[in-house]
Amino acid sequence: MFPIRLIRLAETLAEAYASGLSPFIMRIICIAKAVHISAVLPETDCTQNEAMFHCAAKASCRVVGEPNIGTTSMTDSRDDLAVVLSRIKAFLRAEVYPLEQDFLRLPFRDLLPALNEKRQQVKALGLWTPHLPQEYGGLGLKLSEFALVSEELGRTPIGHYLFNCQAPDIGNTEILIAHASAEQKERYLLPLIRGEVRSCFSMTEPEHPGSNPTWMSTSAVKESDDYVINGHKWFTSSAEGASFAIVMAITNPEAPSAHKRASQIIVPTATPGFHIVRNINVMGDQGSDYASHAEVRYENCRVPQSNLLGQEGAGFLIAQERLGPGRIHHCMRWIGICERAFDLMCDYAARREIAPGVLLGSRQNIQEWIAESHAEISAARLLVLQTAEEIDRQGAAPVREGISLIKFFVAGILQKVLDHAIQVHGALGLTNATPLSYWYRHERAARIYDGPDEVHKALVARSVLRRYGLEL
Repeated sequence: MFPIRLIRLAETLAEAYASGLSPFIMRIICIAKAVHISAVLPETDCTQNEAMFHCAAKASCRVVGEPNIGTTSMTDSRDDLAVVLSRIKAFLRAEVYPLEQDFLRLPFRDLLPALNEKRQQVKALGLWTPHLPQEYGGLGLKLSEFALVSEELGRTPIGHYLFNCQAPDIGNTEILIAHASAEQKERYLLPLIRGEVRSCFSMTEPEHPGSNPTWMSTSAVKESDDYVINGHKWFTSSAEGASFAIVMAITNPEAPSAHKRASQIIVPTATPGFHIVRNINVMGDQGSDYASHAEVRYENCRVPQSNLLGQEGAGFLIAQERLGPGRIHHCMRWIGICERAFDLMCDYAARREIAPGVLLGSRQNIQEWIAESHAEISAARLLVLQTAEEIDRQGAAPVREGISLIKFFVAGILQKVLDHAIQVHGALGLTNATPLSYWYRHERAARIYDGPDEVHKALVARSVLRRYGLEL
């Protein structure tokens, strides 16, 4: 019944208030908790009007005197964030979870008709591209608000794709909005936003460590009015089926600073000289279409100089702009994965008999894993939301330490929760009966891409030690 929900919300508010969290984060937590409770409580507990429930969620969070979230966010002018999250959750449970078995057993390209149908449904619900400003057809969410959307979508492997806020397109749309010319926006950005095309981001090279992004061999040399690009990239995610790539290439090799030698250039994939060598086999899965990572060669690939994105030599700076919010997106997606894995683990432990009348959840080590996972997921969420709020207030540059902190911390929690969930499921966890084995294979990369753990830990340590007078 409704009172049960209100009690749970009141408990959450009390805990947040006692912990000294900012009013903004307290309200965000209450909204997320409200939507989570609405999903996990039995239907018999959901007999009251949903609008009353969401009003209660908002009211409970305003007890501390916090005004509406963000005076410039979509939540003031359109649906409340709690309602948006509830609609997303309902759509995923009814329309998307049933597709997961096909996703796990069929090539991605074979699912495109069904997925495109679901994408049209998302558009009809008014939930398309939730990360974008309203002037570009999005919901106008702040980063800290979209973080909660990303968590919900992360609970299924195809959630972000269906809402057109999947990597690498989400990062490409953001840098195109910020740096593209009017002509580039018309040709590349707007079709991407409408979901008519996909894109890819081509940066990492097999000959050089991804942990040192300023060291690369791909070059873009000016000839007449063109750039002629030559180079070798790999892990260019989603290149198969993409309409264009944004490639990092050295345009200013003599620049004194290594951070000012590369530029970002838009390359249509139909350009002569753009060659997909193969889709890379990742943990036994080659993938196809969007769900793939390609090795790409640029061989005398000629594009107009007007395809330069932003200023020449600003490629590294633009990449950093992309990666700050991008790590929030990834971290909250990982938390969504953790929550789904946690739900699967607890549900199985509560039902699986290990002997007649003896449930798996009665074992102490299983209980320890559940308690630890619950605490770690909650801590990870708070850390990411705090970082997202700081980025909303200050921008990404002053929050470098926090961004690196969440990157390695949440990635580690993700690995641990997935491992526990698979162990609880036993042999079943190794199969495609659940998404667990898929996530275990593909999300191991979380500790590598967008900067390996070791780089982020070093950055955090140096930042902390600087406050104690040690410069490294």
